[in-house]
Amino acid sequence: MKRTSLILALMMLVGITYSQQDTRTPVIGEKAPSFKVQTTNGIINFPKDFGSSWKILFSHPADFTPVCSSEILELAHMEEEFNKLDAKFLIMSVDSIDSHRDWIRAMEQVDYLGKGPVKINLPMATDRHYRISRQYGMIHNASSDKRTVRGVFIIDPDNVIQSISYYPMTVGRNMEEIKRSLIALQTVAGRHISTPADWEPGNDVFIHFKPSHEENKNAEQGIYELAWFMVYQNLRNLK
Repeated sequence: MKRTSLILALMMLVGITYSQQDTRTPVIGEKAPSFKVQTTNGIINFPKDFGSSWKILFSHPADFTPVCSSEILELAHMEEEFNKLDAKFLIMSVDSIDSHRDWIRAMEQVDYLGKGPVKINLPMATDRHYRISRQYGMIHNASSDKRTVRGVFIIDPDNVIQSISYYPMTVGRNMEEIKRSLIALQTVAGRHISTPADWEPGNDVFIHFKPSHEENKNAEQGIYELAWFMVYQNLRNLK
């Protein structure tokens, strides 16, 4: 009896350990976990098939729900804007491919916010067995053990995760903020700069080096200080 109890306890411990490993969320700076998945646009090897573009993995809780529908419709209306930024989306949930296709057809009939019906070309992936959801830490058991939260992973051309955000099931995401974050990440990539609070594309940025003591030279380069630890430069002057 004692031996049986010990074996059961060990099995439970192994199961818990495996579950924790299985649901570990990748972090910023790590390579994006790769996977092969069926989508409404065919089989996709992620992130490989998106090449040197920026990638955005975008999870939603369920098809045919109002918040998710508003998000996908807004993304569809903004698709060309993201294309110009060389960013490609992969949308995913645990719903089936047939459900995705039916949902897409239904959404394409909707006049969202008076913008008119829109064609939805974004690929939607199915994760019926929760493999990808767990790979990316999108199942939050305290919220739901059967539906993904609203996850957004922004991944750079080298397939390194640069940004992660989660939203609850009841709050829709701001697509303009996702675009702003993408532009900010593209702006700072490979440069010794960072963006301040409320930064908008084209605004001045922080530089990570001490400016010259010559005021005229700094002015020519668009450099100015608010404090010794807050040094700005005009984005147009950056090489």
